Amino acid sequence: MEQAQERAGNGDGSDPAAPGPQPRETGTALELLVHGVGGTTPAQMLDDPRTVRITGDHVAAVFRRTEDADAESRPEDYRGRPVPEAYVWCNLTSGNGTRALWLLLLPFMVVNLAHWMRPAAHGRIRTVRLYGLLVRLAGLTLTVLLVAAACEVAIDLVAWQCAGTSACARRHSWLGFLSPAGPDAGWWSPPGRRLALAAAVPVALTGLLWYLSLRTWRAYESRQPMDRTDGPEDAPGRTALNRPGFWYGRRLVARLRAAHTAAGLLTVAAAVGVPAARFDRAPGGPALLDVLGRLLEGALVACAVAAVGVTCRRGRSENRLDRELDRHVVRRLPLAALVLLALALVYGGWARPGWTSAGRLPGDMTFGAIALVQGLLVIVLGVVAHVLHRALPDPRAAIRGLGGPAVAMLACALGGVMSGGVAQRVSDWLDGTGTSIDGPPVLLTWQASVIPPLLLIVLLLCAALARRTWHLARAERDAVEGDHPREAGDPVRTRRIATARAMAGLTDRGPLVVAVTSVATLLLGAAALAGALTTDQAPADAARGTHAVVHGAAQTAEALGSWLIGLGFLLFVTWGRRAYKDASARRTIGILWDVGTFWPRAAHPFAPPCYAERAVPDLTWRMATWTRATGGRLVISGHSQGSVLAAAAAWQLAPSARKRVALLTYGSPLERLYGRWFPAHFGPDALGSLHRDVDCWRNLYRRTDPIGGPMRLPGDCGPAVDREPLEDPLSYGRTDLHPLPEPILGHSDYQADPVFAEERRRLLARLSPEVPAPRRTGRAAPAPGADGGPGGC
Repeated sequence: MEQAQERAGNGDGSDPAAPGPQPRETGTALELLVHGVGGTTPAQMLDDPRTVRITGDHVAAVFRRTEDADAESRPEDYRGRPVPEAYVWCNLTSGNGTRALWLLLLPFMVVNLAHWMRPAAHGRIRTVRLYGLLVRLAGLTLTVLLVAAACEVAIDLVAWQCAGTSACARRHSWLGFLSPAGPDAGWWSPPGRRLALAAAVPVALTGLLWYLSLRTWRAYESRQPMDRTDGPEDAPGRTALNRPGFWYGRRLVARLRAAHTAAGLLTVAAAVGVPAARFDRAPGGPALLDVLGRLLEGALVACAVAAVGVTCRRGRSENRLDRELDRHVVRRLPLAALVLLALALVYGGWARPGWTSAGRLPGDMTFGAIALVQGLLVIVLGVVAHVLHRALPDPRAAIRGLGGPAVAMLACALGGVMSGGVAQRVSDWLDGTGTSIDGPPVLLTWQASVIPPLLLIVLLLCAALARRTWHLARAERDAVEGDHPREAGDPVRTRRIATARAMAGLTDRGPLVVAVTSVATLLLGAAALAGALTTDQAPADAARGTHAVVHGAAQTAEALGSWLIGLGFLLFVTWGRRAYKDASARRTIGILWDVGTFWPRAAHPFAPPCYAERAVPDLTWRMATWTRATGGRLVISGHSQGSVLAAAAAWQLAPSARKRVALLTYGSPLERLYGRWFPAHFGPDALGSLHRDVDCWRNLYRRTDPIGGPMRLPGDCGPAVDREPLEDPLSYGRTDLHPLPEPILGHSDYQADPVFAEERRRLLARLSPEVPAPRRTGRAAPAPGADGGPGGC
């Protein structure tokens, strides 16, 4: 693909928002196209195989048709038509094979979403801050959980249990140098040194997470947004997306990265040092080592408190472009944790006569403590969210404002399943007979055993939804026939259209599925924790002596849960391996990130990077420099997720530039998904302010579209923005214009509908002056709607 020399929009590199000479108005209009999830090519977006990159790089760029590359120098050729441009951002979420590693970060991404799902609130600053604090603490527990799972596998199962048991060590000859009873026993065979050597695995995992977070921040989120001089517009109803510093979270991500890295290193240090300290504390233990162990534990607790304190402090200002960095925290906290880890490895590896490894590693209730803390955090988070929702009720908010706590619960459950699954699979691999080692903590077995009843609840819910969808499809048949009263009925055609409409409505049932799943997960997780604490046995063993039905159900749940975790782990590894090698599979994963990584990393620094921190400033700069350099106006046209990026970029513009922008959205999830799940940022007030701020806004949707929908703005604003649902298919039967059967398009190919071209033409008519004239002629501006544009805009 041919690349042209990058052109600066304002010619001198100055701030497009800063005051300066009056722009030269050329009368040229710009149409900026933004694609949706999954991505596309510039040639497809511009409907021309000859395209040229005018600005950007290989990750995200703006393209034009080759013949339009120098459109600014030929304004007379574009008096009656716009200059089309395409912003292509799909490489931000799909790219090279290393993106397959992002699958490991799925729980982190989900808990980060929960941070942005808080209900809308005005004047409740402390409650809003408490909500964010609770989500950040939940994110911290997920980091500790993941590193603890790595410690469980490498330190407990491999180094402590298997290497310390002669039968298990004989089956795995590569552990011979660690086994104290083997012929190859040597310097590494004492328990403390085995633990210190195995600590390399969780330390490497923590280092990998730190490296990925730092590397992806430099690649995605280091681009500074446009620094507006007008400041934020924080009037009631405004969204935080309007603030100049919203899309630049460098300071917060750096602080959280330091805290989570320190927490991971401290978890490894505790896994090595605490068992040695417990041995030294026993009667008859070495007094000097006992004192050193107590000092080490105290230092670990103090550093852990510091990490929690850094997590509690938000450390970010959205009201301005915050370029500061808390270097003393970012550097010293991880360094202190690394020093304590080194001391713990030296302390734990010290020779201790009489110390042997038997049973599970001391401290196996770590997973129980993490599960308890996570459950309490989710419950308190639910109370806070309920208080915020009652203060400013939003009937369209998902789960009545409890979407954030529900998603946070799912993130914790997902982290537990992933960590427990790895431990279970490694234990089964090390001990095929199930008799030589004790295996992972009992809680992980209980958590695996509740997966079958949870899946049964979800399946019953899906069956109920399928039944309701079937009834809706039957009811829609009459509506489809009523929409085409003059055409001969076709039962098969009618049934397909009705089914497509009914299936599209399942999206609106998403909150019900998430609510039921989250509540069931919380209750079953509490039961699993209680069972593990009270019995200290696996479910099947704990049920011995009870009724035969109870015992059989416990055995079935335990066996089926272990099998399901194994299957899930296998699918996870297979999917990740395929995504590493196959670009198409990687693009499929990229679609998941398109939705999940729109938001900045405000709750978890190890979540996949936020592509919008690159895409939104790109679009903002492009629109601002165009309006400043040409004095012209533009229409930004966004499909699906592209409409969300377009709206976010429009909010970032200065008010003077925002009034020169028209917005065309189609297949847009702005209200249907984002407005319901993120009411504080895309609720009715926020979308209403966007409608008032831009020059004009039109939205297109279909009843067969499972993602896009109307904006549902109140009063007269609704019809001014939303057009009536587009017909899908374009023709019910065969006609002279459509002699072949038309497909049901659903979420795709909105440009194929003639209505799309009509609405775009009306928007562009508003953007182009009726008669080319020099600036400052004194002619009054036409009233809204007087130029044939959409009335009420």
